[in-house]
Amino acid sequence: MELAGKTAVVTGASRGIGEAIARALSAAGAQVVLLARSERALRAVADGIEAEGGQALVVPADVADKGSINAAFSSIHCAWGGVDILVNNAGVQGPIGPLHAAEVEQWWQSVEINLKGCFLCSQQVLPHMMARRGGKIINLSGGGAVGPRPFFSAYGASKAAVVRLTETLAAEVSDYRIDVNAIAPGAVNTEMLKERLAAGERAGKAEIEADRALLENGGTDPQRPAALAVYLSSSRSDGLSGRLLSAVWDPWEHLDVDSVMASEAFTVRRQRAEEG
Repeated sequence: MELAGKTAVVTGASRGIGEAIARALSAAGAQVVLLARSERALRAVADGIEAEGGQALVVPADVADKGSINAAFSSIHCAWGGVDILVNNAGVQGPIGPLHAAEVEQWWQSVEINLKGCFLCSQQVLPHMMARRGGKIINLSGGGAVGPRPFFSAYGASKAAVVRLTETLAAEVSDYRIDVNAIAPGAVNTEMLKERLAAGERAGKAEIEADRALLENGGTDPQRPAALAVYLSSSRSDGLSGRLLSAVWDPWEHLDVDSVMASEAFTVRRQRAEEG
């Protein structure tokens, strides 16, 4: 198994994409730390992983709270030592509706969970990764990260920031052979869909139509972003860093890493007018 001997931390691992990623990493041989706020939900995921022969450590924590994250990673280091793979998946959709009507604290809390959570967890794993000169950090992007998404300003802005954080950190730690990448998971049918449906007209006409289509076709299989997470965690992707990959649309299984890294492919860049 290609991740045997590796320790992986997955935030937001209690359900949805996070659970799928945690299970996939375990199936590939990693021992997996499950991190989220609900200990009960995490325990259910851990039971499933252990029933399949894997190792799972349950660590309840709030990714936006520095004290909570400090304590969480202290317990991880005591139990299993350093972290080889970090998947920053925890996130919230935040307030839905026009920006001028958003509740300030709720809007900012979304940014703290989606962006600050990536920062705090990455800060915890980097010293070990830098000391051993290697590691993998994977951040989850989302709708609105590379294009406007009306009525989802907190989510879109925070996810765009996650992509820029990914590229910036990748450049900072390149000399340490630490790869930092982002995943656009696709339209997976998660709890966020229920929130959008409940929002009704506040989500906007385009979003309502997209969500109806998602209900009809079932959306992206969460195993697709989970498989991409395994690829980005493995030696198959060594040297690939600072990139945003779509689990659905990009041919990530067959990438020529050297060619990609010699270009600006899979990055977010400003286009000049003459470039079209």
